[in-house]
Amino acid sequence: MRAIRMTSIAALVVAVSVTSVAPSVAAPVSDQDAMFVKAVHQGNLAEIAAGQDAQENATTSCVRRVGAVLVRDHGKLDADVKTLARKLDLTLPAGPTREQEQELAAVRAKAGSPAYDAAWLKTQDAAHTKTLAMIDHELRTGRNAEVKAAARAARPVVAMHLDMVRGGTCHDVREPATVKAGSGGQFAAASDASLTAGAVGLAGGGILAGLGAAWLIRGRRRSAQDR
Repeated sequence: MRAIRMTSIAALVVAVSVTSVAPSVAAPVSDQDAMFVKAVHQGNLAEIAAGQDAQENATTSCVRRVGAVLVRDHGKLDADVKTLARKLDLTLPAGPTREQEQELAAVRAKAGSPAYDAAWLKTQDAAHTKTLAMIDHELRTGRNAEVKAAARAARPVVAMHLDMVRGGTCHDVREPATVKAGSGGQFAAASDASLTAGAVGLAGGGILAGLGAAWLIRGRRRSAQDR
C-alpha cells in the first residue's frame, strides 16, 4: 500500500510539473500576426516620411509640430517592431507600400501652400484611422502573445496621433503620459516577461519532477524492505 501511495504522489507531482511548463510555450505566429507586423512596419516608415516632409513644407507651426511628433513616436515604435520581427524570424519590407508613397507624393506636390497643410492633415486622418482599425483587428484575431502585446502598446500612441489630425484639422500637440518604445520598450518588456515566466515554469517543473522521482525511488526501497 505504501508503495502504491508513493507512486501516486510521484505521478501527481510530475503531472503538476508538466502543467506548469505548458503555459510558457509561445503561440505560433499566424499569417494574421505576420501580416500585421509587416504592415505596421510599413506604416511606421510612411509616417516618419510624412512627418519629415511636414517639418519641411508645412505652412503652419501646428502641422510642423505634429509632424515632429510622428517622426519621434513612429521611430520609437518601429525600433520595437524590428526587434520583434528578428525574434520571430520575420522579414520586413524595405519601405512603405506603393500606395503610401503615392499619397505622400500627392501631398508634397502642394508644398509651400495652405493646400499642403489641408491635404497632409486629411491624409494623416485617414492613415491613422486605418492603422487603429488594423490594431483592433489584431487584438481580436491575433494568436501570438508577443505580437498582440505590440499592438496593445502601440494603440494609445496611434490614438493620440489621430486626435491631433482628426477631421483634417490640426489640434494642439498633446503628449502621452508615457511612450515606452524604442531600445526594447513595451514590446520587448512584454517578451522578456514572457520568457522570464517560462524560465521560472521550467525551473519549477524540474524541481518538482526531481522530487517526484526521489519519492518514487524511496517508496520502492521501503516496499522492498517491508517484504
